[in-house]
Order: sequence, then C-alpha cells, then structure tokens
Amino acid sequence: MRTTRLAMGLLIAIAVAGVAGCTHKLVSPQGDTSVAVYPDKASLQKVGNLKKQDGVMGQIGNLGETIVAKSVDTGTPVRIISSDPDGVEIEITDGPDKGLQGFVTPGSVD
Repeated sequence: MRTTRLAMGLLIAIAVAGVAGCTHKLVSPQGDTSVAVYPDKASLQKVGNLKKQDGVMGQIGNLGETIVAKSVDTGTPVRIISSDPDGVEIEITDGPDKGLQGFVTPGSVD
C-alpha cells in the first residue's frame, strides 16, 4: 500500500513538472508590444522577404503584415507545434485568442 502511494505521488510530481516545463510565451522585438502571427508559413516568408527590402517594397511588407497577420500581445502563452529555422508553428493556449494557430518568426517565442 505504501509503495503504491509513493509511486502514485511520484507520477503526479513528474506530470506536474512536465507540464510546467512546457510553457512558452510570445516575445516581441524590442520596442513592440505585440507579435505578428501569420496564418501559414508561406505568408510569413513572403512578408518577411518584403520587409527586408528598402524603399517601397519594404513599406509594402509592413502593410502586408498588418493585413495578413494577427497581432497578439507579448507574453501570451503558447504551445509550440513545430519549429525550423524559417518559423515556429504555435497554438495560443490562453487569453482572448486561445486556440489560434499560426506561424511566428523564430525569435518570437521564449
């Protein structure tokens, strides 16, 4: 009986530690208060490439971001679905946008 309780307590402690360790949050670039969440990876890449350019094309990229991406507050808890050097697929786990899935730049998740 005692070993069963000990084993059960150990399993619960491991589960709680595992859940607590998987918490990620959105992090905005310095000076911003929100992160752009894109509906798909292609949109993230296309707008990102436009924003890197100078002049009119860069301005079109900034405009495209406001049209295509959803702005989500910094510190919003997320779950990482997948990740690669080009982007991170996330799902928002709490707040007004709970359940929203999309893509963010690799530096946007802590």
